[in-house]
Amino acid sequence: MTIPQSGPTVTCQGVSHLLLDIEGTTCPVSFVAEVLFPYAAAQLDSYLEQQGQNPPVLALLEAAREAWTRDADPAAQQLREQPNARVADYLALLIRQDRKLTALKELQGLIWEEGYAEGILQAPLFQDVPSALERWKRQGLTLAVYSSGSVQAQKLLYQHSTAGDLRPLFSHWFDTRNGAKHEPASYRGIAEVMEAAPAQILFISDALAECVAAQQAGLQVVFSLRPGNSARAAAAFPCVEDYTNLLILPGKR
Repeated sequence: MTIPQSGPTVTCQGVSHLLLDIEGTTCPVSFVAEVLFPYAAAQLDSYLEQQGQNPPVLALLEAAREAWTRDADPAAQQLREQPNARVADYLALLIRQDRKLTALKELQGLIWEEGYAEGILQAPLFQDVPSALERWKRQGLTLAVYSSGSVQAQKLLYQHSTAGDLRPLFSHWFDTRNGAKHEPASYRGIAEVMEAAPAQILFISDALAECVAAQQAGLQVVFSLRPGNSARAAAAFPCVEDYTNLLILPGKR
C-alpha cells in the first residue's frame, strides 16, 4: 500500500481491479441521507399499498417480518409489542435508524426505481468522478461497485446520474448479499468472484471500518476525503479529495 505523502498525489501500483464504494466516495453523502432515504420513507406506505401483493414484494416483506422477530433492538421490540404494528412500521424504523437489512435495501431500490423513472430523482456525482471512471476504464482497469445499497439501487444511481448512464463502465456489482462491509471475509470473497489477487484490487471508501477490513483482506486501500467525511479517520490511509490526484498504475492480470 502507498504511504501518505506530503504532496497531493497518491500513487497505487500493480492494480488490475478498482472496487468503489458509493456514498461519500463517488456521490455526496447528502444525496443518500437527505434525498433517497426521505423519499423512500415518504413513499413506503403508498408503494406497499399499490405493490404489496406482488410476489417479489411479498417475499421482501416476509424476510423483513422474519428479521423483526429476531431483532434485539429495544425500539424494534417495543414496536413488536404494539397490537396494530405492521411490518411497514418496522421498515420505517429501520430507515430512521439507517439499518442495513438486505430486504429493506432491496425494497428501497424498488421505490427509488419509480422515482428515477418519473424524473424525480437524479444522482449528483462528484464533478471529477465521471471523467475518472472513463479514464480508469481506458487504462484497462476492471471497475466494480461495493455498497450497502442493493445492486438494483446501485445500478439505478449510475443509470440516472447527472453525467448520464454510466453503468457500462462497471463489470461487477456487490452488495450486502456478498457479506458485511466491515468483515475481511467479504472482500476476500469479492476477490474470488472477480478472479483477482487481493493485492491487485484497490478499494476506495469513506468508511474507516470498511477500509480496515479491506486492508486486512489484503486489498490496497485509499480513503475518500470528500466534503463531510472525517479527516481524522483518513489518517491511517492514503487519502484523496479529488480523483485527479489519484495515479493508478495498472498491473499484470
